[in-house]
Amino acid sequence: MMMLRFFRCLPLGLLVVLAACGNRYEYSRASFNGPLQCAPYARERTGLKLSGSAASWWGQSAGRYAHTHTPRPGEVLVFRATSRVPSGHVSIVRRQVSDRTILVDHANWEPGRIDRAVPVTDVSARNDWTLVRVWWAPVHSLGKRAYPTYGFISSHDSDDAS
Repeated sequence: MMMLRFFRCLPLGLLVVLAACGNRYEYSRASFNGPLQCAPYARERTGLKLSGSAASWWGQSAGRYAHTHTPRPGEVLVFRATSRVPSGHVSIVRRQVSDRTILVDHANWEPGRIDRAVPVTDVSARNDWTLVRVWWAPVHSLGKRAYPTYGFISSHDSDDAS
């Protein structure tokens, strides 16, 4: 009888043990290099004719597209390359919520995902969007790290910018 009870509970026990071992928000660095990337996603959504790593977009766009430090819908926020984001990152501004918070759409901030209407907060000393914190869904809050950025690229030609 005792043995029968043991075998009935075994699947449930294994499930509990396996669930405790897994953390669905633990990512390897390699998972950030999967087929879904931020730069191709932003290029497709905005029509910007830029390629290569996200961090290189700022230099590539100089003279071709307007650069700003004021977010507007449709513009691309360009993150600098760091040890945490070696290729940089790009996000598309959806809308401004306050002087220091915007909502963005981006791909692969969380590996393999497209996230929409994600809060990004300016934490720069000069309120110029050169240092930001990004919402991190696994903790349901802004991430603890601040990320340096270049600013915003407008999808309009630099001659069209006001």
